Amino acid sequence: MITNRYPLWKNLLILFVVVIGFIYALPNIYGDYPAVQVTGANAAIKVDSGTISAINSALQAGSVSYQNMQQEDRFLMLQFNSTDAQLKAKELIQQALGDSYLVAINLEPAVPNWLKKMKASPMKLGLDLRGGVHFLLQVDVDSILQQRVEADLHNITQTLRDERVRYGGVSRRGSHELVLQFRDVETLDKAVSVLNQRYPQFTWTKTVLPDHTELQGVLSQGSLYQERRDILDQEMNILRNRVNELGISEAIVQQQGESRISVDLPGVQDTAQAKDILGKTATLEFHLVDDTANAFAAESGAMPAGDRLYMFNGQPILLKNQIVLRGSSIVSATSAFGDDGRPSVNVRLNGEGQGLFTKITAENIGHPMAVVYVEVKSKVNEVNGKSEITYQTDRHIISAPIIQSALGSNFQVTGLKSADEARTLALLLRAGALPAPLTYIEERQVGPSLGKENIHKGVLSVVVGMALVIGFMAFYYRLMGMIANLALLVNLVMIVAILSILGATLTLPGIAGVVLTMGMAVDANVLIFERIREELRNGMSVPASIFAGYEKAFVTILDANITTLIVAMVLFGLGSGVVKGVAVTLTIGIITSMITAITGTRALVNLMYGRRGVKHISIGI
Repeated sequence: MITNRYPLWKNLLILFVVVIGFIYALPNIYGDYPAVQVTGANAAIKVDSGTISAINSALQAGSVSYQNMQQEDRFLMLQFNSTDAQLKAKELIQQALGDSYLVAINLEPAVPNWLKKMKASPMKLGLDLRGGVHFLLQVDVDSILQQRVEADLHNITQTLRDERVRYGGVSRRGSHELVLQFRDVETLDKAVSVLNQRYPQFTWTKTVLPDHTELQGVLSQGSLYQERRDILDQEMNILRNRVNELGISEAIVQQQGESRISVDLPGVQDTAQAKDILGKTATLEFHLVDDTANAFAAESGAMPAGDRLYMFNGQPILLKNQIVLRGSSIVSATSAFGDDGRPSVNVRLNGEGQGLFTKITAENIGHPMAVVYVEVKSKVNEVNGKSEITYQTDRHIISAPIIQSALGSNFQVTGLKSADEARTLALLLRAGALPAPLTYIEERQVGPSLGKENIHKGVLSVVVGMALVIGFMAFYYRLMGMIANLALLVNLVMIVAILSILGATLTLPGIAGVVLTMGMAVDANVLIFERIREELRNGMSVPASIFAGYEKAFVTILDANITTLIVAMVLFGLGSGVVKGVAVTLTIGIITSMITAITGTRALVNLMYGRRGVKHISIGI
């Protein structure tokens, strides 16, 4: 006689997985506290006792009290009872601390300490559920177009010299037009023939007058469109890299119009950090120090040719204008600690520029070389009632070490003030420097009130969907249907636990994926139960019918779930935003439902009907 029994170890393993799932899903029931986060504006500014004293004085004067305070080296987190107290506290703290500190509203999970010790945390909620921040960024595309036209102008003159075509002068007119002057029409015609072949992105027009002969080259509309598109694509790719480095999932980076990019960061409350990282057009340049000239004399006005004056550690220093190495040649950067125990960044180069870098460092052993941090900052000014954007380049030296040996593809940048500064610099170098400066045109926070309404609707949809499924299964399959319903509830818990452990972001479309999974999860049990019914009708015993039902339905269930899983992976790989939200929860739901609907229900059925001599089973026949 066939019996259905799992060994003890398998039952204990199933119980262990279920308990772990419940523990890591548990943080999601505790909610969040409104909080205010205080961080130093840069790595050199710490949150100390003086900062805390100023915050306490400001809050007492404003009659605002906080529930709890958590302090770390770089930031301070204060928890409040209500959103009103949170917003009022933010204003009071910002006024008290000034611009030296970044004060941002936040949401702190109200998870008990015993769960925190187990590294259990609630799942992240998307922009439409928890709120977050939306940025609209203006890209200075014209400045990059001008740089590229300048580069084309240089290449064009070199081409004409190589082809022995003599020209009288070259200039740039506007941002997209080049003008070349010639002495006679014959030379002009030869230049047109060469340039039409080598530079088809320009539309060339001849002008022949009695007093002069010139050739105008204007970027064609197709080339102009492609150049703008390439610049924006490059900007968006780098922004996506920076978003990934920040650890923000489900972020949406997309183009708006000809020169704007919108960025949605779900679940982000520390907008100051996100804004600081995303918009930085920062990179590194390496310059040799001119240690043969008098920097103090240059400070008084006697500037040597080919040099530039900087200040470093309170002293003037002269750097040669030649750039030995650019940040664009860096392919990898990681923060670390040097041999002296100070923060540093380990850098790895690609082939571009490495040869010149190695050659110059080999020729200047024993001389200093400066590492210059270059950042382009933008500012919006109101001029005659109109908004005008101006850009300013900030350059400062972060270190000027002595060259000890010829440097190759791997070396170390030292002289950083703190580990946070090293991590930020490594992040920017890894993600890449933005080719064009960005300006924040719009910054909008999506508050949690809208998110609560969406959460309510999402939870209601899950509850209604589950109630209908549970009601149908209990009515149609009786006790076996209740076993399937219990597995369905465990499946929901497992989905929430896995989303929490992975740190995945749940969005409103993600909830739709969960509801879809609930309906699909019972399909496996329906196939199994119908197979058991069929075997019972054919006169098989209860243990044999149960065994045959699970064994024979397994292949069909596996095939159906694999095909759905493939579709979910395709959606995740090719989709974005909303589609990815559905794909993530659907993928997790398929995997967990295979475990709960087959292994979980069979363990329960074995405990109830696995003994010998069972004559009846409650399956709705």
